[in-house]
Amino acid sequence: MEDRAPLLLPQYTLREEKCGGAGTGDERWRRDLAREAGKVGYVALPMAAVSVSQYAVQVASNMMVGHLPGVLPLSASAVATSLASVSGFSLLIGMASGLETLCGQAYGAKLYDKLAMHTYRAIVTLVFVSIPISLLWVFIGKLLILIGQDPLISKEAGRYIVWLIPGLFAYAISQPLTKFLQSQSLIIPMLWSSIATLLLHIPLCWLLVFKTSLGYIGASLAISLSYWLNVIMLAAYIGYSNSCKETRSPPTIEAFKGVGVFLRLALPSALMLCFEWWSFEILILLSGILPNPELQTSVLSICLTTITLMYTIPYGFGAAASTRVANELGGGNPEGARSAVRVVMCIAVMEAAIVTIILLASQHILGYAYSSDKEVVAYVNAMVPFVCVSVAADSLQGVLSGIARGCGWQHLGAYVNLGSFYLVGIPTALLLGFVLKMEGKGLWMGISCGSIVQFLLLAVITFFSNWQNMSDKARDRVFSDEPSDKEPLESGGSDLP
Repeated sequence: MEDRAPLLLPQYTLREEKCGGAGTGDERWRRDLAREAGKVGYVALPMAAVSVSQYAVQVASNMMVGHLPGVLPLSASAVATSLASVSGFSLLIGMASGLETLCGQAYGAKLYDKLAMHTYRAIVTLVFVSIPISLLWVFIGKLLILIGQDPLISKEAGRYIVWLIPGLFAYAISQPLTKFLQSQSLIIPMLWSSIATLLLHIPLCWLLVFKTSLGYIGASLAISLSYWLNVIMLAAYIGYSNSCKETRSPPTIEAFKGVGVFLRLALPSALMLCFEWWSFEILILLSGILPNPELQTSVLSICLTTITLMYTIPYGFGAAASTRVANELGGGNPEGARSAVRVVMCIAVMEAAIVTIILLASQHILGYAYSSDKEVVAYVNAMVPFVCVSVAADSLQGVLSGIARGCGWQHLGAYVNLGSFYLVGIPTALLLGFVLKMEGKGLWMGISCGSIVQFLLLAVITFFSNWQNMSDKARDRVFSDEPSDKEPLESGGSDLP
């Protein structure tokens, strides 16, 4: 197990410390930093590619629909995809993120039998959660009309989202499997699975959209089929690979009795993610009551799709941070966790700068990737500078959110996101968009303010965290099989680094 992904930073012997090790303290510090950068990179870079590949399945579908005649197919599919992400897929991703704490810390403590137990609990819970969500999706078109959305867009969006229901149940299984592998730093199998799914999805989607009578509905069906294909590949790897020999085990009654243990971390994890995603969905709904709703909805949905695609990169880095921090805390190595945080934040800053520059450079061509309509392309061009602000903030907070999941203080992250977006972001968006008549630009500028506040608050919490305190709580959680109820900052001055 340790040969494929060594987890803990090496501990120097007493003789090495007396003799100065292999060099001075500064040299050892640099070597440790370089070693940690290698470990983070081993997880972060493939995980970022996994995130991009998985989300690209939805993006490729929207791009193909955008090249059908008229604006209506793009508007309907964009609204449906956004609603599906916010009301279903985001909830499942958020709940599954509880496994980043449970499985990651258990793996760091070398309690390998608990990984499968936690994963079974998550799969059962997420499948049950998917049932009411699928019932909501059946009536989503009528609900959109009831809240004042354009009737034609609402009806077609309702048709599109119904065909995503099979994919919802596939997602409920694939997310726990993904976290199971991620906690062990088994990223390469997920990478090949995600790339294979995307490569098969593109021609499948093209055939269903352009070569059958399904039209834009074919894109929705293709997404569901591709998600199930990904589940099959992940399950096959876990079931037959020697890499999972020590961590896989058959389901037991004990696994299903402890669902409450999983929920105590899964629910705050879900709220932490959903509070942010829901705020952007509110933004899309608000755009539907602006003048020229088809244009406003299409453009803001394109912007949301773009930043979500860009967010997959820092989300991958955040997953690496979560894995490294959870492994180190579970293994009783708080200094290793601190080192991982420093390294991954440096990477996040560089990634934010690079992605923002690339996005600005592609300002005049970005709109053509989603639509052939000149009005849509021109509007997207004008929105790119504002989108860059969101991308930069998300690049940093995405990694900080991963650190929160690795530490197990998702509840604090939920409070941060609630305050950032619902006390700052949305009120500012309403002021700029409707009161000051800035329309779509104002809405987006307002929500960007929420993203900036979110990053600042998460950065402050991370900076003032006591790593030794969190390591002790992680060990208690792992060996007692119960999450700690204490806040990471509640010890007052003793929590300062």
